[in-house]
Amino acid sequence: MRERLVIIGGDAAGMSAASQARRLRSPAELEILAFERGHFTSYSACGIPYWVGGVVQERDALIARSPAQHREREIGLRMRTEVTGIDTGRGRVRARDLESGTEEWTSYDKLVIATGARPLRPPVPGIDAPGVHGVQTLDDGQALLDSLAPEGPRRAVVIGAGYIGVEMAEALIQRGYAVTVLNRSAQPMATLDPDMGRQVHEAMCGLGIEMVNGTEVTGIETGEDGRARAVTTAEGRHPAEVVVLGTGVRPETSLAAAAGLPLGAYGGLLTDLAMRVRGHENIWAGGDCVEVLDLVSGQERHIALGTHANKHGQVIGTNAGGGYATFPGVVGTAVSKVCDLEIARTGLREKDARAVGLEFHAVTIESTSRAGYYPDAGRMTVKMLAERRTGRLLGVQIVGREGAAKRVDIAAVALTARMTVEQMTALDLGYAPPFSPVWDPVLVAARKAAQAVREAGY
Repeated sequence: MRERLVIIGGDAAGMSAASQARRLRSPAELEILAFERGHFTSYSACGIPYWVGGVVQERDALIARSPAQHREREIGLRMRTEVTGIDTGRGRVRARDLESGTEEWTSYDKLVIATGARPLRPPVPGIDAPGVHGVQTLDDGQALLDSLAPEGPRRAVVIGAGYIGVEMAEALIQRGYAVTVLNRSAQPMATLDPDMGRQVHEAMCGLGIEMVNGTEVTGIETGEDGRARAVTTAEGRHPAEVVVLGTGVRPETSLAAAAGLPLGAYGGLLTDLAMRVRGHENIWAGGDCVEVLDLVSGQERHIALGTHANKHGQVIGTNAGGGYATFPGVVGTAVSKVCDLEIARTGLREKDARAVGLEFHAVTIESTSRAGYYPDAGRMTVKMLAERRTGRLLGVQIVGREGAAKRVDIAAVALTARMTVEQMTALDLGYAPPFSPVWDPVLVAARKAAQAVREAGY
């Protein structure tokens, strides 16, 4: 008897699950039907700032697989269709065609929830006015591009200085806008410790971006046409024709919550190692709408990254297709850039470690991306946290020029393997003057951390 797999969400996690399930099960065995409320499928949301900034010229370059390509593989796909309800008791979903407004119920044998995340919108007057843009989907990116003026006043305010805020600020500078970033934290990139975020602040100021740290947005002023014209804070007023939200995201789990599915502390769906929603045999969830296990802290976290979403989809598709796969968890690795300054982190920050009761040594070193005598050797700063007594690596942050960011992958592997900083010092890393000093910066930091552990003498 043919089963039906219904998928809510047509981007990374949802369509990866669909594709993997189709590899394992033929159309005669498994009908696959996906609902997507937007205009696009299987695209790189991470690439939107580079498209907005003009580094990527064409929107379609961000699309890995179109609806037509999915349908060629006999994956049913209903575009511009929003799922409005889940009935777990009767095994069905209610969906509304956004063009015609008609609604109907569709039954399922197996269900995948891949509803992604939604931008956080500060609860202030005017936040929903035209001209205020979240940047979560290709539709969002297109709306922002369409709003950019070719002439006249060209002022933009970015609210928030996380990854999206920093990347969008650079993109708008590249489009010729005067940009102000309003940030509630003491330094940009709160995913870093403040001492490392200070270097990001300096780089943003060097681009001509006005950085206002430690401030709270109080409202969005609008003009007679109802469009945003300025952003206000307790300290002042910042004129803008364009306002971009870079305040982070929350899991989009309103459907799941209404259906009574289990949610965690961050509002994300809770799953087991097979990405199955806890307590529900035939429902899986993945991507930005779930919480995942942090392998370093042992806590559930919400981390919205396409790398995780695609892995979730592979695991879900394998299990929904009759195979077996698991997703063990993450260590929290992320990279970004501001102009030529590269930013990377993995594992725990100082406040993360304290929050879960870990005591640690924190060390910081300065080094270069290449041998010091080799041309264009760029400076980099590496900060490393090691657990007191055991010396277990807890986290690494790197800020520097070309060649800095991807070095964090060394630490990501070490964290996954639960290595100590002493063990890291013996890693056999590649060396040649164009690529690294004799002692790679990550190993220099590991040596310093190992020394701190030994000298403490616990």
